[in-house]
Amino acid sequence: MYKILICDDEKDIVNAIRIYLETAGYATVTARNGKEAVEAVEREDVQLVLLDLMMPVMDGYEAMEKIRAVSNVPVILLTAKSEDTDKIEGLTLGADDYVTKPFNPMELLARVRSQLRRYTRLGGQGDLEAAQENELTLGGISLMDSAKEVRVDGELVPLTPTEYNILKFLMEHPGVVYSPKEIYRAVWHGAPFEAENTVAVHIRHLREKIEIDPSSPRYIKVVWGRGYRMERM
Repeated sequence: MYKILICDDEKDIVNAIRIYLETAGYATVTARNGKEAVEAVEREDVQLVLLDLMMPVMDGYEAMEKIRAVSNVPVILLTAKSEDTDKIEGLTLGADDYVTKPFNPMELLARVRSQLRRYTRLGGQGDLEAAQENELTLGGISLMDSAKEVRVDGELVPLTPTEYNILKFLMEHPGVVYSPKEIYRAVWHGAPFEAENTVAVHIRHLREKIEIDPSSPRYIKVVWGRGYRMERM
């Protein structure tokens, strides 16, 4: 059974989400602020975190940074803010997805299932059947799918599950241009909610890890007005 951490300072929201998740068959752990969330990630074996942004003691932004320092567990942000800048900042710090309050319970569950599917495919669960070995190589990038490792010029590069799946998808189709919506559907396996900003932030973060000069990328190129492509080498 998957265990999900719910972190929000509003008790009613925590209780509602807990009911939705437990009814769907998930176990839950709760926290009321970012500090408690970080401690829970370090203490509990959780497979996903639902994290509010605006909280006392420690907000979601700081908690996101601290969680990413110790774990690659998927994180879905819960935010009452609709401004793109808030979502982008959270994604930049390492979040995998976000849901804006008030949210539809079915949408939340769909996003939870999507993140868990990707996480387990990346070997987040030790008892999962091992993936068939499959290595992709392009220029100085080597992606070993069986080990879920990416190396650039021989150096191991730590990627979040979302970054890994975007890179794998693009490396499997070098030279092909994909729109943000197409990338979102392929990686998130869901309807492309605000795909443009979400994909752009993850691509930027990915470039910072695999490119020598992210401002002049060698591997992942923008095709203006159309989308992104992985250059053939």
